[in-house]
Amino acid sequence: MKIAIVHEWLDTYAGSERVLEQMLIAFPEADLFALCDFLPENERGFLNGRVPKTSFIQRMPFARKRFRNYLQLMPIAVEQFDLAGYDVVLSSSHAVAKGVITGPGQKHISYVHSPMRYAWDLQGQYLREAGLTRGLKSIYTRWLLHKMRLWDQASAARPDVLLANSSYIAERIGKAWGRSAQVLHPPVDLDGFPMQREKAGHFLVASRQVPYKRVELVVEAFKGMPDLTLKVVGDGPSGPRVRAAAAGAQNVQVLGRVSRGELVGLTQSARAFVFAAEEDFGIAMVEAQAAGTPLIAYGKGGAVDIVRPGETGLLFPEQSVASIQAAVRAFLAGPPLSPEACRDNASRFSEQGFRKALQEMVGT
Repeated sequence: MKIAIVHEWLDTYAGSERVLEQMLIAFPEADLFALCDFLPENERGFLNGRVPKTSFIQRMPFARKRFRNYLQLMPIAVEQFDLAGYDVVLSSSHAVAKGVITGPGQKHISYVHSPMRYAWDLQGQYLREAGLTRGLKSIYTRWLLHKMRLWDQASAARPDVLLANSSYIAERIGKAWGRSAQVLHPPVDLDGFPMQREKAGHFLVASRQVPYKRVELVVEAFKGMPDLTLKVVGDGPSGPRVRAAAAGAQNVQVLGRVSRGELVGLTQSARAFVFAAEEDFGIAMVEAQAAGTPLIAYGKGGAVDIVRPGETGLLFPEQSVASIQAAVRAFLAGPPLSPEACRDNASRFSEQGFRKALQEMVGT
């Protein structure tokens, strides 16, 4: 059986690349395709020496730094991959990879991280954050996103099987594309976060600090609970807003970026991991559960699939200071949540389980 794996683009080792890594382990003889490959040498280890077959985007002017500027050409580029010699095509898609062309007798399974957020329900947020709410550039961008939506919906009919990384994404797929999707949660390195029973006194929020993560809300909530300690890990464009929210709060420690080992230690020893984002899935939440740490999370998005309310954490109903504070107080007032139960919950999201599910679908 000849297998092709199609990934969007390679420029950093992040969440979707961790999924790709497990696909490559599951199917070591598969050929790899990507629109472009600008992955640094120090991050290429997970490819195990593979050199992906790339598209004409690779050779476009200034592509190394600005390949995303060629978004309007990516549908054409992905359709040029010649996959006629493969029995199975497995795509890893958050933009255009699902749009590869296959023929009769070929099986195309697409693992969907998300429909294009900026082209569908999050278009308004994208335009605001990019400063594109008015003017000629805004009109052009809106026209481009309209064209991308038309292609995105049409190309969604091409895969034989759609896999969503959470029930939230399955719902978004149904809304945007009118198709049903099976849920296969992404793989998480559980061994990297060993369980620890003993907990210290702090709560933890750890994430990239971008607007939708709402880290400043968590900080403001704990600023109003001076008897509790919050440690904040991460940095990003919203960092100044987070630091401003923490100003004057003796109980809030803004640590910035920390090493992997420090992050693991802080997660293992936290009383609870607080998560205020509406996330597609939320690997950091599973890592906290693997460490035996309960979750206090916003009750929408991927958290709904991860948290077992009353057993491994609590969900709060609104992205607001008051809602977070009420959930923290309820957590403290309730019975202790077992680290063993948290770890057992995390086992549902193992790398081994992900690979086995894919292999069974492919038929190897």
